[in-house]
Amino acid sequence: MPAKEGKMREIPARVNAAKNKIPRMFAAGAICNSAIYRVDEVPPLPSKVLASEMCQVVDGMSLSAAYAFVRLGGSAQICARVGDDEVGRSARRTLAAEGIDTSGLRNMPGTVTSQCAVIVDRRGNRLVVPYHDNRVDKSPDWLPLGDIARADIVHCDARWVEGAEAVLRAAGERGVPCMIDADVAPPEVLRRLVPLATYAVFSDAGLLIYSGCGDVGSALMKVGAAHRGHVGASCGADGYHWYEDGRIRHVRAPRIDVVDTLSAGDVFHGALALALMEGRGTADAARFACAAASLKCARFGGRLGCPERAEVEAAVEATYGANPAED
Repeated sequence: MPAKEGKMREIPARVNAAKNKIPRMFAAGAICNSAIYRVDEVPPLPSKVLASEMCQVVDGMSLSAAYAFVRLGGSAQICARVGDDEVGRSARRTLAAEGIDTSGLRNMPGTVTSQCAVIVDRRGNRLVVPYHDNRVDKSPDWLPLGDIARADIVHCDARWVEGAEAVLRAAGERGVPCMIDADVAPPEVLRRLVPLATYAVFSDAGLLIYSGCGDVGSALMKVGAAHRGHVGASCGADGYHWYEDGRIRHVRAPRIDVVDTLSAGDVFHGALALALMEGRGTADAARFACAAASLKCARFGGRLGCPERAEVEAAVEATYGANPAED
């Protein structure tokens, strides 16, 4: 990542000037059908433990971000591959009922939809066991890239690399802002995708992998100075840190009793993208996203724990005040 001189480039403006126009997201990534179980403790193996709660949810990083984007007031289209089975057909019905545009779901003949078992303990820690059919074609050639022109922002994750690269490049060609969920992934994958994003929003662990640094502050300074766009890191209970004009900015997260952290980072991405497309400044958007993600962590059920907008706005005011000072 070579150093660059001067300020970060101006991020393409796609904020809707028309009053009351709903922002739209074009999201692409991997999705799966997950069974989530809540237990008190995960005992040493071999063992058997009884769950106190469970739920089934269609999820995935970009999908969960799109769900949050919709639940908090936007609209979204999801592009992903599903198997040629009843699980895939059920996923399509479920997402459509939740208000997500499923026209970008692709049925992959002769394959099964990805499945995942998730165990969450009383502290909110989780064990995730996914299964992905290796017969699923990785080609992005079928993606409806023309739909990107109708979007205000594009969102991708690093779980379907070929699809993410195609979408990020298409967004750049069309002048549409794009956000990458740069979570933990092989360094070569992150190096392939992150430079294409307008908004490089890392997890703290993903940022350290990408930068090769040992702490978030040093990593943000290094990556932020080289990247032509926004660079930030979602750091769980420590909130959001980002690079701006040669320094590190920070918004703290509201304090909550953690129940389930599954999809909290994805909810953060969806909330951040929506707030930015509504015209909020970065600090204000980060407060909104931190509040949304924190409230999600207080609820079991992965992305289904995403709060409603009124709850988020109330948490923002309670945590930061009606007129928060600069961070």
